[in-house]
Amino acid sequence: MPETWNLRRRITLSGGEIAYDVLGYGEPLILVHGTPSRSYIWRDVAMRLADRFTVYVFDLLGFGQSERREGLDVSISAQSRLLAELVEAWEIEAPSIAGHDIGGAIALRAHLLEGVPFGCIALVDSVVLRPWITPTTRHVKAHLDVYRTMPARVFEAIVASHLDTATHLPMDEDALATYLEGWKGEFGQRLYLQKDAQLDEDDTAQFEPLLPSLSIPVRIVWGEQDAWLALSIAERLHETIPGSDLITLPDTGHFAMEDSPEAVAATLFDFFTRCSKITARSATSENN
Repeated sequence: MPETWNLRRRITLSGGEIAYDVLGYGEPLILVHGTPSRSYIWRDVAMRLADRFTVYVFDLLGFGQSERREGLDVSISAQSRLLAELVEAWEIEAPSIAGHDIGGAIALRAHLLEGVPFGCIALVDSVVLRPWITPTTRHVKAHLDVYRTMPARVFEAIVASHLDTATHLPMDEDALATYLEGWKGEFGQRLYLQKDAQLDEDDTAQFEPLLPSLSIPVRIVWGEQDAWLALSIAERLHETIPGSDLITLPDTGHFAMEDSPEAVAATLFDFFTRCSKITARSATSENN
């Protein structure tokens, strides 16, 4: 992994050890990555947001620099509980949060089911509305025994091919290598299959009926060429969440932060800045 992105802090939670870092100064803002990526995907966006916010970025359990071993519960429901623990451990009140892919589901589940108060939520090409399991992952889940006994090099080629479809533009070679790093060899293969086996659409179905009740600002950001989660899903999500706004990014795939890092950073910076001002005005009104 490039030396420019390294999570320097560790915290042990109920499910395992989490690697994280804190950047910048200002109102608290959490960034949650998805699968099969890692916090590295936020590298450019995090640096821009750190000009205005205190940015908390971490690797999900079972990903990146966080604890990675067989037998871990790395499901969306488990990750949302760990997010709740992180917010408590960091001692931050009503932070803003952005989630990408399953990171969006983790953020929403933490808020709607775990009772974590967020100031506002940004959903970037997020797993929320069913069906969201991609055909590739659905095939893996249906044939786990075949994938478990597959030679590691063959499996790695399949993962690399899947990642090739995550962006609309050709992915940077260093970035692709970083995402592949954690899934190499027999150990990486077992961990990849472990997290795929635990992907369950019931984990989002449980909070889906609560989406219309969201009363905090929500911005939906979506790549117009997302090959994993079609733009039509973003439009449905926008209709489902009252008061949400939808920003679409041209020439951008599912890994929006790889295809269009500057555009993602700009729209999140704008949203969270406006959100923090609204929150500040509300707090002032309540105190008067």
